[in-house]
Amino acid sequence: MLVLSRKKNESIIINNDIKIVVVEIRGDKVRLGVEAPREVPVHRHEVYEAIQRSNEATDSSIEG
Repeated sequence: MLVLSRKKNESIIINNDIKIVVVEIRGDKVRLGVEAPREVPVHRHEVYEAIQRSNEATDSSIEG
């Protein structure tokens, strides 16, 4: 895992077309802004996991 330090309004670039910006820092919370092409899905981790579980359940019902 690459670990980077950033301050408010600083950013990182991923693959030339995804930009992550530190929007706000409040106590132990950091708000991030994500600029990415529309075709690139961007989800919080817990939402991503829920989507994966839903897809697995759908796949199981199709197979069974």
